[in-house]
Amino acid sequence: MGRVNGKVAIVTGAARGMGAAHARQLVEQGARVMLTDVLDAEGQATATALGDQARYLHHDVTNEHEWQQVIAATEDAFGPISVLVNNAGIAAYSPIESMLESEYRRVIDVNQVSVFLGMKSVIPSMARAGSGSIINISSVAGLIGAGYALGYTASKFAVRGMTKAAAVELAPRNIRVNSVHPGLIMTPMTEPTPESEAIVAQFIAATPLGRAGKPDEVASIVLWLASDESSFSTGAEFVVDGGITCQ
Repeated sequence: MGRVNGKVAIVTGAARGMGAAHARQLVEQGARVMLTDVLDAEGQATATALGDQARYLHHDVTNEHEWQQVIAATEDAFGPISVLVNNAGIAAYSPIESMLESEYRRVIDVNQVSVFLGMKSVIPSMARAGSGSIINISSVAGLIGAGYALGYTASKFAVRGMTKAAAVELAPRNIRVNSVHPGLIMTPMTEPTPESEAIVAQFIAATPLGRAGKPDEVASIVLWLASDESSFSTGAEFVVDGGITCQ
């Protein structure tokens, strides 16, 4: 029997990278999973490859109405939701003095406001399921400052705090809320660009294990948090960073 057999999950930002790895491990261990993203071709291909236990929906995570649609469609397809992985996110690198307000607000909307909307929207369904596990993907930038990424750092610190507040509030309803803090994980979002190449190289050089992480190394933590194996863990931070924050 799978470690999350019978559970129903939503994974946002699941078309590729870490989100796709989360969805795949959940399906492999018995969950039925709704993958959501704005990258429709990749998202549909990922869901199709996972088989009958997976579906894909287009989903702007900053839109509350679309959250309600995703919750309803997931319940129609699979039943009440017991796992939410708030994985969708974006990164932007810029010196503070040249950062556009619109760019800053976009990062906050996608990385932080979406987590609020996801948690708010899923609570009634988790109540119907009788329990729930909300897994918010933060970052090591939610634990330490990341230069040239002010908006990203602000959003990920916020996710860390929101997780703790929600964990306290939702514990009486048997809903657990935890945050996961990856270091540099090699995904399409983190592939070096001319603007970020030096930052990525510095990050790897500062990581005690001397390399970037792999999506499956984060997904293994997500799988554990989704399962009943983590039944006494809530409001906690789970760091997957190759040791960079221990310095």
